[in-house]
Amino acid sequence: MKITHVTTRILRTPADNPLVVGLPAPTDTREFVTLELGTDQGLTGIGLTFFGGALTPALKAAVDGLAGLLIGDDPMQTEAIAAKARRAAGGSGPGGLFTLALSAIDIACWDLKGKALGRSVAALLGGLRERVPTYASGALMRPHPVDYLAKAGPRLRDMGFRQMKMQCGSEPTVAASVERVRVMREAIGPDVDLMCDINQLWSVNQAIEVGRRIEPYHLFWLEDPTAHDDFAGLARIADNLVTPIAAGEYHYGIVPFRHMLEARSIDVVMIDLLRVGGITQWMKVAGMAEAFNLPVVSHLVPELHVHLIAAIPHGLTVEYMPWTLRLYEETPRLENGHLIVPDKPGLGLAFDQAALKRYQVG
Repeated sequence: MKITHVTTRILRTPADNPLVVGLPAPTDTREFVTLELGTDQGLTGIGLTFFGGALTPALKAAVDGLAGLLIGDDPMQTEAIAAKARRAAGGSGPGGLFTLALSAIDIACWDLKGKALGRSVAALLGGLRERVPTYASGALMRPHPVDYLAKAGPRLRDMGFRQMKMQCGSEPTVAASVERVRVMREAIGPDVDLMCDINQLWSVNQAIEVGRRIEPYHLFWLEDPTAHDDFAGLARIADNLVTPIAAGEYHYGIVPFRHMLEARSIDVVMIDLLRVGGITQWMKVAGMAEAFNLPVVSHLVPELHVHLIAAIPHGLTVEYMPWTLRLYEETPRLENGHLIVPDKPGLGLAFDQAALKRYQVG
């Protein structure tokens, strides 16, 4: 099988989240770069990448440039594809545009591999489980008032979610941060896993102080409490708190995960499929995490991550952030707080042609 043609698009969608109910719709947008790799066997593999902002056209150009070099190559050879892309990119990696572009290509190659072999990506990677836990994300955001959280949490629970994530970090006082977590825990009860994302907004000492005061509310994890590359600071926080510390979404490539794991900085390894370099690199980080006896969780794109978390024995849960789901004809089924792994070949996904026409830019 050989790659014969490449199609990329920029899509711009509303920046809403269907899990948010009863608040004004946002007026901003999100941008994605989609990729379709066509082959001489008539199969097409799909991939996607994004980070938004003014550099989206540059990201599309990076995907075009790298994917164009692969015409005539065998998409089954994912390591060879990645090596060729690295050589062509020179010193531009592993962070930024290069890794984001490589991810789209690698994802599309795995989709093609699954379609050619008649197996799902999850099956190719190990086929451990047919369903995985998932947690509601993006519905309990930092700007949302506390009284909204008190209503939104039970609503998500009634939808079947047994895990959900809130945000903190911008409150004016420690007491306000503690109150925000208290309200959420009391609203959803003791049997729902509650995570809290700080998005690097706290200092190390602040994270320890607030973290100790919210320990009675039994967070499932506290996420990115301080700067993502302050491995020693994260280790201090982890050592001082009973609550597990999760981090990893901000890292590009696989090397930062080695440093973070060696420093014993975290308790839960969060891997972003697009920033790490695609499925091939994601699985390498998952292997490192397993060697350190740590669970792995995902960041964004649940329709893709469901295959990866389901394939590894230490896959803990999938982030259900439904930003990208409107782009597909059909997405993995949500059932009683779990995502069902598609049993179709490849990723089990197809871009919705009407959505492509509606949201395509230029």
